[in-house]
Amino acid sequence: MRPLNLTMTAFGPFASEQIIDFNTLGKNPLFLINGPTGAGKTTILDAICFALYGKTTGDEREGSQMRCDMADDELLTEVSFTFELGQHQYHIRRVPEQPRAKKSGDGYTLQKPEAQLICFHSDGSEVLLVAAKVSEATAQIEQLTGLDVDQFRQVMVLPQGKFRELLMADSKAREKIFSQLFQTHIYRKIEDKLKQQALGIKKEVEAMRNRRDGVLQGAELDNDDALSDELKALAPELASATAKKVDTDKQVQQVSQQLEQAKQLTDEFSALAQLKLLARQLDEQKTQIDQQQQQLFAGRSAKLLQPVYQAAESRQLELTQASEQQQKSQAHQQQSQDSLNRSLAAIEKLPNLEAQQQQTLATAQQRRTLLPQLKQLEQLKAHVAQSQQQMLNAEQQGKQTKTKLAQLTDEKLAAQARVPKLKAHSQQLLILQQQISDTKHHLQFFAQWLRGHSEIEQINARLVAAKERGAQLKEQHQARQVHSQTLTLRWHQGQAAILAAKLSVGEACPVCGSLEHPQLARSEQILPTDEEREAAQVNEQSALTELTSARSDYRQLIEKLKDVEQRNHELSEQLPDIDSLTQAGLETALGQLEREFAEANKAQQQLADIESHLAAVQQQEQQLNQQLDQEREQYRQLEKQFNESAGQLKQLQAAIPQELVDLAALEQEIAKLEQDAAQLKLQISSLREQHTQAEQQLASAAAQLQSANDTWARANEQHQLAVSEFERQLQTSKFDSLSAFKVAILTDDSIAALEQEIKQYEQRCITNQANIAQLETKLADCTQPDIAAITEAKSQLETVQQNVLNQWQQLSGRMRQLEQTTEQLKSLDAHSKKLEKQYGVVGTLSDVANGNTGNKISLQRFVLSVLLDDVLLEASHRLQLMSKGRYRLLRKEDRAKGNKASGLELEVEDAYTAKVRSVATLSGGESFMAALSMALGLSDVVQAYAGGIKLDTLFIDEGFGSLDQDSLELAIRTLMDLQSAGRMVGVISHVTEMKEQIGSRIDIVKSAMGSKVELILP
Repeated sequence: MRPLNLTMTAFGPFASEQIIDFNTLGKNPLFLINGPTGAGKTTILDAICFALYGKTTGDEREGSQMRCDMADDELLTEVSFTFELGQHQYHIRRVPEQPRAKKSGDGYTLQKPEAQLICFHSDGSEVLLVAAKVSEATAQIEQLTGLDVDQFRQVMVLPQGKFRELLMADSKAREKIFSQLFQTHIYRKIEDKLKQQALGIKKEVEAMRNRRDGVLQGAELDNDDALSDELKALAPELASATAKKVDTDKQVQQVSQQLEQAKQLTDEFSALAQLKLLARQLDEQKTQIDQQQQQLFAGRSAKLLQPVYQAAESRQLELTQASEQQQKSQAHQQQSQDSLNRSLAAIEKLPNLEAQQQQTLATAQQRRTLLPQLKQLEQLKAHVAQSQQQMLNAEQQGKQTKTKLAQLTDEKLAAQARVPKLKAHSQQLLILQQQISDTKHHLQFFAQWLRGHSEIEQINARLVAAKERGAQLKEQHQARQVHSQTLTLRWHQGQAAILAAKLSVGEACPVCGSLEHPQLARSEQILPTDEEREAAQVNEQSALTELTSARSDYRQLIEKLKDVEQRNHELSEQLPDIDSLTQAGLETALGQLEREFAEANKAQQQLADIESHLAAVQQQEQQLNQQLDQEREQYRQLEKQFNESAGQLKQLQAAIPQELVDLAALEQEIAKLEQDAAQLKLQISSLREQHTQAEQQLASAAAQLQSANDTWARANEQHQLAVSEFERQLQTSKFDSLSAFKVAILTDDSIAALEQEIKQYEQRCITNQANIAQLETKLADCTQPDIAAITEAKSQLETVQQNVLNQWQQLSGRMRQLEQTTEQLKSLDAHSKKLEKQYGVVGTLSDVANGNTGNKISLQRFVLSVLLDDVLLEASHRLQLMSKGRYRLLRKEDRAKGNKASGLELEVEDAYTAKVRSVATLSGGESFMAALSMALGLSDVVQAYAGGIKLDTLFIDEGFGSLDQDSLELAIRTLMDLQSAGRMVGVISHVTEMKEQIGSRIDIVKSAMGSKVELILP
């Protein structure tokens, strides 16, 4: 990233708009930002950092705190920054949150923060990437630069007082920075993927083991040997039980067949006895059948004479009916004559009735004229009565609502009184539930604790052997380390003597550049060769590798022991009296807890019901209160209506005479008068109609009487003829008298029933005789069997059969269970073996990739450590120049203490002491040189890798004042080298030498009205 233009408005100490055009400083400038304290030198870096990320370099002030107090109210605080990144240019503008003057009127309004980001392409086109949203702009900048604000401060800006952060960062922080710079996230993804796969396989293995234990426990077996032993012992028992079952089933089948045959023979003897009994009953019915045959013969004879008798009976009936009709016609003629006489007398009264009708109609019309006023009066009375009744009803309803509210209150208090006790039961339910869960876990933990106890003993034995081997390897490593360090120290001490031996008078020293060599270095010891030093280092590293491997194995055993002991300790904490526990005792306690849990659960259900009821009661109470308010309002409205209607009623009653105020009586009187008139009219019409009808009825009655006389004469003649014919045929029949004929008469259904009954009797006799003969022949040589004895024998055999069957079912069921268990265990073992083999590969890769081995270095950190070595090589080159060959940066290879991440910590090698020490021991000036070297080396290496981030700009805020004169000159020379290599370097410093040696400057002029920016060019 290369800055092109920076515009600051009312930002920091700058009251007006200030523009810095970095292009005027040159293509790859080395420039100084100069000015008095408080003028705003650091504010320039703050403005760049704020424009990009919305935060300042020191992160000590928010953007909202950067407004200049001396700026005009109409001027908005904002920062615009144009920079070049790759083949494109970008422009970003940020406005922090701030109060601003209202556009109209007095006062201020709050300006919300906003940000715009624009991309300029090489063809001159531009694209708006972010319109206004601050968070989107920050995310886009992080994506473009590959750095967040903290990483930007550490690798592109060395803020005042912050230059030691990158130098002192631990492995975790440095890993985050380097992974962004070198884009090594793929290795982190590989680590996570392997870790997830390993955890998944491990969980599956544990699940397989738990399922295997569950299968054995379900079969009530302790181990595989118990399964094999029981299968071997069970096979002969099952074979014997099977043979016994087959033999018993055969015996039961035989006796069952014998019993069925005996029952069949007994049924046949019983059937023969029933047939003989039926034969005797049929003989007894013979006399009755003979009588029925005589009755059937007489009925058939009477049926031949019956038509003639029925004809005579019909003629007799017709004669009787004709006589009755003759008498009725005579009586009807007499009644018609009497009616005519009465109607003649009534016709004489018609004039008086008509006059009375006219008088009644006139009186009714006179009374009807009073109806409208009386109806209005009655309506008012009804309305007043209705209003009064509604008031009473509303008052009564209000009392009922109050009564319901009181009842609900009592009910709520009673329910609330029960809640504390039920809550106590509910709390006890949680305790019991936890105790049940704990007891179940105790049963599992008890078995796990026993296995863990055995595993601890095995691990302790292995630890003793590993500890002895570790002590041996440690002694070996220490001896080789002393030898290697001695050779290295002698080699470093002899380098000065080697360089001094090559110096000539007048030639510049490659270390200090001096042309004079007053005191040359000498070595009194024999210097080791490079091959000897490297061989010693290889031997030391070999011994360290073996020691590290042994320590890793020992630590793994320790960790495994700790895991097992921790697991058993946790089990012991959950089962404090584990030595005194038994599985039977735990199961008994579990049963008791489950019974108590059932009682507490019932109480909790009651509590839930009561709480639900209380909620309903409270809701109902609220509804009743609302209803009571409505009823009170309704009562007030009804009372108002009642008063208005009562006033109108009094006015109308005063306007109508007292004797006519009863509407009902008046309407009743009018109705009675109209009814009387109608009745009189109806009576007149009825009298006239009755007279006409009486005349017509008299004529009709005379005609009917004549017809009845003629009918009687004809019926009498036909009756005499029919009687004569019946008497003649009766004398020629077999019947002695009319009574004998009547007794013999039968209906067709009776004749058919007698015929059917006689026929069935004869058929039954024939069939019964044939069956008797058949059974007597079949049972001639047979005797009655003993059913009870055979049944008893069968019952005894069935009891034996059931016992044999139960024994066989138990053995067979257990055999099937064991066979299924065997198959399940084979399947689980095969699956577990496959998973364990898979875990052997994936788990090892995961441990190595995630740094779970002895050195605690993950795959990504290993890759980054290689990159860091390259960075340190470049950084050490510059640091050696600035420190006059004294310091060199190294990567710490020893593992960090505890579980802290390691592999990316830094150390410094001091050539003066030939010792390696922590970078934290460097002084302020030394730290600045080391941090500057680190930043420059990082920039070189990042740009060297394909796809890396291009860091072609560096800003340094202070730190040069801590350097001595020689170190300062070397630092300035290093910065000039950077400039010549195509880097833009901006320096903030008060040091006079910096101002003298750096020609390009950005001077900050401080004044009471705010600071201003001036560009000074050489």
